[in-house]
Amino acid sequence: MTTAEKSARRFARETPLGRTRRARKIDRILTEVYPHARCELDFENPFQLLVATVLSAQTTDIRVNLVTPELFAAFPDSRALAAAPVEEVEQIIRSTGFYRAKARNIVALAQELVERFDGEVPDRMADLITLPGTGRKTAHVVLGNAFDQPGVTVDTHVSRLAQRFAFTGATDPVKIEHDIAALFPRRDLTMLSHRLIFHGRRICHARRPACGACPVAALCPSFGIGELDPDAARSLLKYEMAPGAAKQGQSPTEPGVQR
Repeated sequence: MTTAEKSARRFARETPLGRTRRARKIDRILTEVYPHARCELDFENPFQLLVATVLSAQTTDIRVNLVTPELFAAFPDSRALAAAPVEEVEQIIRSTGFYRAKARNIVALAQELVERFDGEVPDRMADLITLPGTGRKTAHVVLGNAFDQPGVTVDTHVSRLAQRFAFTGATDPVKIEHDIAALFPRRDLTMLSHRLIFHGRRICHARRPACGACPVAALCPSFGIGELDPDAARSLLKYEMAPGAAKQGQSPTEPGVQR
């Protein structure tokens, strides 16, 4: 029996209460490991965060943070962006990929804000998800980080880790969101999302997780699916945890991560 099979078997008969206790212990450990966990998109207000999050699809936070200063200098609020020539917006955001569709979306989004919400970003999920380019994931980013309304942001990292940690057996993002939310106090959900994203970016990678260097290995039903050798696992760590990162002066909030 492989290590991964043994790990899965160990938690196969876990009770709902046991799962909740284990999930919260994982979060407590991740809180210690990632004290700087936060939204890594730069923003000054809800409008900037909403636009930046729409732009972050299929690109990195670093890339978005490189283009938004110019974008917001040219179009500082929803009224300015609503009146912007789409071609001009395309040129500014070109490096984010899928720039034509993104330009159309953020201009249309701004127009909707002006026409329906007096230029302001709404603070309700039901309203946010009606805006162009905005689904539940984007809405939770905005609600949690701009309006202090906690929620689970189910991006690729959160989805992957929720399944590996056996927080859920679902693949549908809405079901994953609800399954995770059932395990934690609501007030913790936004920061929990950040910590899961940080862990997914740095250690629990999609293709080759660094199991041998994972601080929650003893609590993980998927332990053993990745690299087990401690030295080899440490070589897989990313960003500020990567070997030599401290010597290079890499900041804990530098990752370029595709959403």
